[in-house]
Amino acid sequence: MPLGHVPRARDFPRRNRLISGCALGVVVVEAAHRSGSLITARMAAEQGREVFAVPGSPLDPRAAGANDLIKQGATLVTEAADVIQAVEPIMERPAAFPLSEGDGEAFAPDPDANDRARITDLLGPSPVSIDDLIRMAAASPAVVRTVLLELELAGRLERHGGGLVSLI
Repeated sequence: MPLGHVPRARDFPRRNRLISGCALGVVVVEAAHRSGSLITARMAAEQGREVFAVPGSPLDPRAAGANDLIKQGATLVTEAADVIQAVEPIMERPAAFPLSEGDGEAFAPDPDANDRARITDLLGPSPVSIDDLIRMAAASPAVVRTVLLELELAGRLERHGGGLVSLI
């Protein structure tokens, strides 16, 4: 967000999606059934990140979300070694993705004004699938994703579960 921006509750899921995308995994220590921590954990799972949860008393409502995550397949964590053991194989993988012959340039070309206008015109208040947006825009996936990122950083785009996006 721009400097001086006053934080709003609706900004946190977008920020947390970016944070979970930069992380190897997310550890949920305490979360009620309706919690921002669970939104972040869901986003991390959608992004292919590890989701960890610390179990709590079944009588404590503040532990209900973390306990549910464990039921849904999150890695149970009782000590730091549990997290280290789970991410160790990920850390051993190379971070660079070499280009194969025929992959083209490493970076997508900057979208031009026509691409931006066409993609923005296809968006509205009703969520639309990113895959459908790519087909309808007749632009490369990299260009569509670049425009969506620009809109999101400008606070004009909202991401929904299942790869859906809409204008705010």
